[in-house]
Amino acid sequence: MRRGSLSARLHLRTLVVCLALTVAVAVAAIVALCLGDLPLSPAEVVAGLFGADDGLSGTVVREWRLPRTTAAVLFGLALGVSGAVLQTLTANPLASPDVVGISSGSYTGGLIVIVLLGGGFAATATGALIGGLATAAAVYLLAYRRGVQGFRLIIVGIGVGAMLAALSTYLLLRARVEVAMTATAWGAGSLTPVGWPQLVPAAVVIVAALFPLVVLSRPLQQLELGDDASHALGVTVERSRLALLVCAVALTAVVTAAAGPIAFVSLAAPQIARRLTGGAGISLAAAGLLGALLLTVSDTVAQHALPVPFPVGVITVVIGGCYLVWLLVREARRTP
Repeated sequence: MRRGSLSARLHLRTLVVCLALTVAVAVAAIVALCLGDLPLSPAEVVAGLFGADDGLSGTVVREWRLPRTTAAVLFGLALGVSGAVLQTLTANPLASPDVVGISSGSYTGGLIVIVLLGGGFAATATGALIGGLATAAAVYLLAYRRGVQGFRLIIVGIGVGAMLAALSTYLLLRARVEVAMTATAWGAGSLTPVGWPQLVPAAVVIVAALFPLVVLSRPLQQLELGDDASHALGVTVERSRLALLVCAVALTAVVTAAAGPIAFVSLAAPQIARRLTGGAGISLAAAGLLGALLLTVSDTVAQHALPVPFPVGVITVVIGGCYLVWLLVREARRTP
C-alpha cells in the first residue's frame, strides 16, 4: 500500500491473525465484564458500556469492572509489543523485559520509593519509571562494545537483574512489616488496585510510547538483516536501536508502575504470535494483541476460576513457566 511518500506492506496471513486476535480479545473482555459477584449477561454488559443502563448493572460495568478489564487489555498490549521489540533487536526468543532486567529495575525503583520514602501511587509510579529507564541505560552501556550485540545484551541484563533482585530482597528484609507486606503485594503483579485514576495516566504514556514504534517499525525490520545491511539501507543503526529500546522500556516500566511486575507475557506473546502469523519476523501488532489476550484471560482465571482470587502475576508465571519449558525442550530436540 502506498500513499505519497508513505508505503506499507501487508502480509495477508498476519492481517487475518490480527483480526482473529482482535475478536478474541473483545470476547475475552466481555466475558471478564460478565463475571463477578453480580453475574451479568452480554446484553447487560453492552447496555452498561454504552450508557443504556444507568442502574446497578451500568455502575458495576463502567465503574467497577471496566477499569480492570481495560487495564488487562492495554497492559497486555504494551507488554507484548515491548517483548517483540526486544526479541527482534536481539534476535533471541528469550529476550524480554523480564530476562534482561528491565522489569527488575522498575520493581526496584518502585520499591525504593515505597520502603525508603513512603511515597504514594504517583511517587511509586515515578520511581518505577526511573528505575526501568536507569536499568536499561546501565545494561545498554555495559553491553556496548562497538555496537550492541543481542547475546551480550541478554547476558548483561541477566546479571544486572540478579543484582537488582538481591537489592530488592534486602530492602524488603529491612522494611517494617506493614510496608513490606504492601510492597510484596504490589510486587506480585495485580490489577486489583488499578482504577481510572491509575489507568488514565498509564494509558497516556503507553500511547505516547506506541506512536513512535509506528515510525520505527520499518527500521526495526531492517535491523533484523544485521548492522551492515541496515547501514547499506540507510538506517542509523545505533540511533534507531536506542530509540526502540527507550520505547520498549517505557512500555514495560509504566505497566510495572501501575500494576507491579507481570512476568512472562512479554516473553511468550511475541513467539506465539510469530508462529501464528508464519512470517520471517515478529509482527508488533500480532504480539501486542496476543499479549492483551493472554493477560485478559489470565486475569479472568485469577479472579474467577480458582477457589480464591490470586494476583494475575501468579497465573502468568505458571503460563510462562510452561512456555519456557516447552521452548527449551523444542530447542534441545533441534540440537544435533
